[in-house]
Amino acid sequence: MGLELQGKAAVVTGASNGVGRATALELARRGCAVLVNYASSEREAHEVCQEIAALGVEALPFQADVSDDDACRRMIDAAASTFGRLDVLVNNAGTTRFINHRDLDAVKDDDWDRIFGVNLKGAFQCARAAREPMLAHGGGAIVNVTSVAGIRGLGSSIPYAASKAALNNLTLTLAKALAPEIRVNAVAPGFIAGRWLQKGLGPAYDTVLKAMEDRVPLGKVSQPEDVAAAILSLITGSNLITGQILVCDGGMLIAD
Repeated sequence: MGLELQGKAAVVTGASNGVGRATALELARRGCAVLVNYASSEREAHEVCQEIAALGVEALPFQADVSDDDACRRMIDAAASTFGRLDVLVNNAGTTRFINHRDLDAVKDDDWDRIFGVNLKGAFQCARAAREPMLAHGGGAIVNVTSVAGIRGLGSSIPYAASKAALNNLTLTLAKALAPEIRVNAVAPGFIAGRWLQKGLGPAYDTVLKAMEDRVPLGKVSQPEDVAAAILSLITGSNLITGQILVCDGGMLIAD
């Protein structure tokens, strides 16, 4: 079996809403203390921590831009010192800019720097910082939240798809580098209902959502809780799973 979460401690990046929030709460329901990372949504992060505290476990809100290595190190140190240990890291923080794939000239250097800084470097920097505190208590589990965009070259923009493809590769290389004590896997969601895509797609959101539900074999898209369940399965399931990318998309990638 994988990790028994009662009495353990986790860091979840981008945990103030969406998949990060759902994952933090699911970890807490299983008795795991959680550092709730956020970049700018302070009020929502504190609300998540209040929900976690109501479950009887410890929570710590922590502001950090994961593209900043010093901030990542401070965050991991805060989790380890507050909770006395670190067993789980969920690299969920992500960013994008919605740019039509055909509009190559709309992609700016800042897009590459920011998207790769958060989506790829952030995951690496958090994993690097987490290694020693995890090893201090015998190891742990890291789960990266990637995307089907990194498998099929689709999604909000070309830099976003490329960053997720790179994150898939990072998952494989970290799994080898951190074995055998630390397992590293990834979950690749498809369309996730909620604020992220509502903001990005604007008025087209409902139309795209309905079209996706009609297309995928399971007839529905992911809710944040569905992705959280996939993440937890990689943490608490078999301890022989590492270097794997678990697709959670309702069958989007196998649709005709």
